Amino acid sequence: MHHIPKESMQIEEINDQTVFQQQPVGSPPRSWRTWLIGRPLASADAPHETIGKTIGLAVFASDALSSTAYATQEILVILAAAGSLAFGYAFPISISIVALMAIVVLSYEQTIHAYPNGGGAYIVARENLGEIPAQAAGASLLTDYILTVAVSISSGVAQVVSAFPELLPYRVIIALALTFLVMLVNLRGVRESGIVFAVPSYIFLVMMLLTVGVGVVRLLMGNLNMVDSPPELITTYTTFELVTPFLLLHAFSSGTSAMTGIEAIANGITAFKEPRSRNAGVVLMWMAGILATLFLGITFLAGKIGAVPSEIETVISQIARTVYGDSVLLYLLAVSMTAIILFMAANTAFAGFPRLAAILARDGFLPHQFTYRGSRLVFSTGIVALAVMAGVIVVIFNASVTQMIPLYAIGVFLSFTLSQAGMAHRWWKAGHLSLGEEQVERSSVIHHDPHWLQKMIANGLGAALTAVVTLVFGITKFPDGAWIVVALIPLLVVTFIAIHRHYENLAHQLSLDHVLIYPRVSRQRVIIPISGVHQGTLAGLRYACSISDDVTAIYISMDPEEEEKIKAKWGIWGEGIRLVILKSPYRLLIEPVLEYIEKLCRIRQPNEVITVVVPQFVSRHWWTGILHSQTAFLLRLGLLLRPGVVIIEVPYQVE
Repeated sequence: MHHIPKESMQIEEINDQTVFQQQPVGSPPRSWRTWLIGRPLASADAPHETIGKTIGLAVFASDALSSTAYATQEILVILAAAGSLAFGYAFPISISIVALMAIVVLSYEQTIHAYPNGGGAYIVARENLGEIPAQAAGASLLTDYILTVAVSISSGVAQVVSAFPELLPYRVIIALALTFLVMLVNLRGVRESGIVFAVPSYIFLVMMLLTVGVGVVRLLMGNLNMVDSPPELITTYTTFELVTPFLLLHAFSSGTSAMTGIEAIANGITAFKEPRSRNAGVVLMWMAGILATLFLGITFLAGKIGAVPSEIETVISQIARTVYGDSVLLYLLAVSMTAIILFMAANTAFAGFPRLAAILARDGFLPHQFTYRGSRLVFSTGIVALAVMAGVIVVIFNASVTQMIPLYAIGVFLSFTLSQAGMAHRWWKAGHLSLGEEQVERSSVIHHDPHWLQKMIANGLGAALTAVVTLVFGITKFPDGAWIVVALIPLLVVTFIAIHRHYENLAHQLSLDHVLIYPRVSRQRVIIPISGVHQGTLAGLRYACSISDDVTAIYISMDPEEEEKIKAKWGIWGEGIRLVILKSPYRLLIEPVLEYIEKLCRIRQPNEVITVVVPQFVSRHWWTGILHSQTAFLLRLGLLLRPGVVIIEVPYQVE
């Protein structure tokens, strides 16, 4: 065994001189990534990257709070089918939505304390309902997070376009640029992104509460006017219809978009400082109270001033300019802060999606890359994947909120239903435990609860109500595009199961449990394809001879004159190694090599390995690298599934 100089390598010897560990020296060097997303953080810094309640409200509640900017408008869009007189139903509908919201929030408050490691509906369903419902919950939430980014960013752009109509043709480009910007901020870490977003989030809250408050005061004083020069009314129907229960249910389902984002806190509990369950629960209650107040206030004022749904000007913009009258500064501040909170609402999805994807990946239902933390201790793969998929949605739907809303909220209400059904089953299990008895599960411990019956009834009622909303949403929005999500969620579940089956099969094949003696390689046959005789060829040949005495060079002959030159050079530089010339009259390059190796595989002896050594030019400049053929890459594609074949690249650096 070679001696390793521990002083120079800074290696610590452990385990009877058979295992060594090397301690890191210094910090990583600076690069373009340092400038873009910040210096790398050590794993030991993870506890310091958690956030408190104040920052937590900005990070995890911005999605739910920002939905007040478009939820009222989406109710009015549906009611417009029956004419402007039907707008009077908007406020009663909003009251019923807030009542449902209260039930769901109380359920998630229980979930936060029962499952303090996060995961929300996915973990609740997995622990109490089984794998298939859990995958349905996971697929629903991941889909909803993608749509959250697309809808929030597009809605924020709509606010900007309301103030500056000349930007309307560029709304898709603006939305994509903002998606990329939010992605970059989140790659810098949870704490840093939370600090960046906290100030504008609280300015938005102040401005919205001020707008609603001033509007209500002016209404009580009798000097609140109707909307001056209202924009052109839009409706999803070409002809007017009567106010029917179906139309009201349709409007109700659109308005429930105000509830999206409620589940994000339950998914991201681990981002909070200790006691994290308590902090997350407090933020959830803060968020619910603010959300209900703003949603009811905006809907109430929209009805009183005669606001109408429009692609040209949002309802929030109409309320702000009516409430503030001649005060252009307050109007612009209200609209700009609404746009900013909508942009930042995407931050909630960027906080929730990567964590949920990491949990699914740890369970083997998504690629394991989603579990890896980047240099800033965030799940970088999930963040980038979310940005890419949301950008695709923005392009497909032309950054139109009204076109995307039918796809929105089905997933989140399905997850609401599964979460509450799972909690109801959890309380049933708690009620059937004896006093002092406990049931240990993967993510929690269940104890006897004397109030299990009341809690089970409350969660059961919530599950039934959200199931009805999911069904109504699916039926009323189905022809408008909801069929995409209805079809996508089962497809994702099937994909998750296929990924899980692959990982299980892989683990079984890699397991050492049933291996008594692993066979050693007794013979190695080396094949080295050459394109000519030059220094790169000789470098590869030297390496090939160092690993085996059985070396064969192969050359693809397409030109007799060139073949003679190769023979002559090989006689001088080939060092006695045999050269096999493969004729290729049809000028094929890779196919003759694969055919030759295939013949060797058929006569391969047990415990024999065929090693293909490929001399590869490596350019010092990226732009000259594309000038060289990628033979090793093509051979790897052709031989990847061939057992007993190993491909080794021998790099030869060139300018």
